[in-house]
Amino acid sequence: MPQVCLYPKDVAQLTGTGYDAGKRLLQRIRTQLRKPARAYVSVAEFCAYTRLPEAEVAAALNRG
Repeated sequence: MPQVCLYPKDVAQLTGTGYDAGKRLLQRIRTQLRKPARAYVSVAEFCAYTRLPEAEVAAALNRG
């Protein structure tokens, strides 16, 4: 089953940054979307914010 939600570790791997930077990016996305602090961020929401192609992100997540 494909991964739908992102965790800081996933964001760090996708962006080539550290775990803490992944946490901060997810929090910025939640803030912009007016979500609660611990709400999940979907792959689609992440891709809309970062403007990365959703197909490439999904492929990278489901590879490992």
